[in-house]
Amino acid sequence: MRRAILALAALALAGTLLAAPAAPAAARTIRLGIVTTPGSAQHVCATRFQELAAQRSDDALRVKIFHSGSLGSETDILRQVQMGAVDMAIVTLGPLDTFVPEAAVVGFPFLFASHEQADAVLDGPLGTEVLAAMERAGFKGLAFSENGFRNLTNAVRPVHAVDDVRGLKVRVMESALDRELWQALGANPTPMAWPVYTELQQGTIDGQENPLSVIWLYRLHEVQPYLSLTGHVYSAHVGLAGLDWWNALPAAERTLLAAALRDAARAQRAWNREAEAGFLARLRQAGMTVDEHPDLESFKARTRGLRELPAYADPRVRALLERFLDATRPTQGETR
Repeated sequence: MRRAILALAALALAGTLLAAPAAPAAARTIRLGIVTTPGSAQHVCATRFQELAAQRSDDALRVKIFHSGSLGSETDILRQVQMGAVDMAIVTLGPLDTFVPEAAVVGFPFLFASHEQADAVLDGPLGTEVLAAMERAGFKGLAFSENGFRNLTNAVRPVHAVDDVRGLKVRVMESALDRELWQALGANPTPMAWPVYTELQQGTIDGQENPLSVIWLYRLHEVQPYLSLTGHVYSAHVGLAGLDWWNALPAAERTLLAAALRDAARAQRAWNREAEAGFLARLRQAGMTVDEHPDLESFKARTRGLRELPAYADPRVRALLERFLDATRPTQGETR
């Protein structure tokens, strides 16, 4: 009798276990690094990606954002992604050229004439080729968002023509191409990690170059009285992941995350462009002297020989640059 009772109890317990709902799978936390502060272009993209990943996965994919340079410079963040200490990042394309030479192609001066042209090229086969090249350095390139067209600020004098740049100590990104570009323009380029407010305030450097959103959000108008809308480089951001980490994810998660980051990048680009006029108005109101129509032809004349730089010496990189130049070639009557 006792044995029969125990058997019935075991059957009842088994039935209860079978009827109980399965325990939910543990959420995956994704570590994503950016160097900029809340409100910045990178942070706008990162937070939108965070929202989309959570929504589309029923909160199973949770993105933790490490912002404001808490992980170091963009070069530091890229190394941590390579090592697996960070899963993903959104970085400026400039510092990536020391890891992925093809990245220097996108930052060629005066390459893109408009945001629309940049979108058409970077969202197309050429952009896909740049993203694919990142795999050789241990990254999975996923989507292009943007910093925007870069403009020059300084605390020494108004800059209208390229000769006005001569001798200015200009902070540049940790990028071989940026150093060579500003040397060609006559400046004294000084690579520095971001941010550089203190260095500008103390006069360690005379100026810097960045899109309008960065100039406003980092309060550079407080220490930089002169702004020239040179638009000399279209500054792309790229969302990427560590290749080994990415390949170890389930296929369904890779698909979801890739689509979420592409959609976040498109939303960020739209935000950036809608806000640009407002940033310029605020900088004017804050007292900056703005040259809206500098002599761009004088700048372009100094940059036309840059395709011969060492950054483009590798035959593979040079061939890609020529294809980018063909895809963005000015129409008749225009100059690059």
